[in-house]
Amino acid sequence: MAQKLFDDRPRTNFLKKHEQAAITSLLGRVPAKITPDAMTGVGLAGSLIVLTAFVLSKYVHQGYLLLAIAGLAINWLGDSLDGRLAYYRGIPRKWYGFSLDIIMDWLSTFFIGFGGILYVGGWGSLFAFSIVVMYGWSMIIALLRFKVADRYQIDSGLMGPTEFRLILAAILILEFFSPGLLSYFVAAIAITLFAVNFIESKKLLTTADFKDKRDKKIRQTENSGPFSKPRE
Repeated sequence: MAQKLFDDRPRTNFLKKHEQAAITSLLGRVPAKITPDAMTGVGLAGSLIVLTAFVLSKYVHQGYLLLAIAGLAINWLGDSLDGRLAYYRGIPRKWYGFSLDIIMDWLSTFFIGFGGILYVGGWGSLFAFSIVVMYGWSMIIALLRFKVADRYQIDSGLMGPTEFRLILAAILILEFFSPGLLSYFVAAIAITLFAVNFIESKKLLTTADFKDKRDKKIRQTENSGPFSKPRE
C-alpha cells in the first residue's frame, strides 16, 4: 500500500521513510467527510497561522512566535495528506491535484514569507524576501524538470519541504529564547537556497541541452532515411 501511495513522485529527502510511514498511518484516521480538497485547505490554514504568529509576536508579545511551530505542523499535515488521501481513497485527479498543489504551495510560501518579512524587519527583511524568491525559483526548477525530463521532484538531495519546516521550527525556538537571531538565520538560508538553486539550474540546463541534441539527431536521422521526403 505504502509503495503505491508514493510511487508517482520520486523522493530523496532525509526523512523520506519516516515521513511516508507517518502519512500512511494518518490516512486511515482521516474522517470520511474530510475531502482531499479540504486537506489542501488545512495546509493553507497552517501557513496563515504562521503569518498570524509572526504578526502577533512582532506587535503583541514574543511568546506568539511559538504558535508558528503549530502552524508549520498543520501546514505539513494538509500539504502531505491531500494528494495521498485521494490516492488512498481511489479518487485521484492527477492534473487537477497537481495544479491545485502548485497554486497552494505558492500561496503558503507567500504567507509564511510575508510574515517573516514583517517580523525580522531592517536588513533581515531583504533576506526574508530573498527566501520567498529563492523558493519560487526552486518551484520553477521543479516544473521545468517535469517538462524537460518528465520527472517531478520537489527535493534537492536530502533536503525537502519537510526538512525545511523542521529547520525553520528549530530556528523559531532559538529566536524565542534569543530574539534577533532570526535575521542571521534568514540570511544563511537565503544564501544556501541560492547556491542550491544555482546548482539545480545547471543540472536542468545540462539535461535540456542533451535532450535538444538528442532530438536534433533523431530528426536528422529521420530526414536522411530512404523514405524521407525529398526537399523541393
